Amino acid sequence: MGQTIELTSADGFTFPAYVAQPSAKAKGGLVLLQEIFGVNSHIRAVADGYAADGYFVVAPATFHRVKPGVELGYTEADMKAGMELKAAVEGLPAPGVMPDIQAAIDHAAQAGKVGIVGYCWGGLLTWRAACALKGLAAAAPYYGGGMTVGEDAQRRPTVPVMVHFGAQDHWIPLESVEAFKKAQPGVTVHVYDANHGFNCDQRGSYNEAAAKLARERTLAFFAQHLG
Repeated sequence: MGQTIELTSADGFTFPAYVAQPSAKAKGGLVLLQEIFGVNSHIRAVADGYAADGYFVVAPATFHRVKPGVELGYTEADMKAGMELKAAVEGLPAPGVMPDIQAAIDHAAQAGKVGIVGYCWGGLLTWRAACALKGLAAAAPYYGGGMTVGEDAQRRPTVPVMVHFGAQDHWIPLESVEAFKKAQPGVTVHVYDANHGFNCDQRGSYNEAAAKLARERTLAFFAQHLG
């Protein structure tokens, strides 16, 4: 269902993106942002799943500016490597990786209105994209570490946003989620009886019930705002 293509950012930087196409006419475009593990088999499977639901999906390699070809698993060593790569991207001079996400949005727009969804670090980038980038119609961050505190918590989205958090997520304390809800009354916030990474069926923290409910809500949200 999917293939890897090359996209070009506004600054001329080229990077790969995994693209999954629906079998019939697309309901809209969807940008899918990776965790700290790269555009790995799980992210490609998630992209294929959204394509099966009718969306033209673009999953950009957001590590490419610091290291090409990243595809990690979920061991402790993989986690450490992913955290280091995330820190390297976050440390890039502004605007960092945001032009690459904008290029993915622009590519996805050939299918109509564009939504964006991301997991873990991709959830944080999804939130930032909803507040700063053009061409989006809706955004659904999953457990975006950092988005509930500091400057990120004070950002203002320009499109409808639905966020998914886990109540047992030790990376994102519930107090910060509650504070985020108060600071962002226009954002729909769902909290699940689950841990960080509950959507990923390759991780020990996978929670099937939470993943299923969050996905149903996300698809209904995108159906409302994208078609």
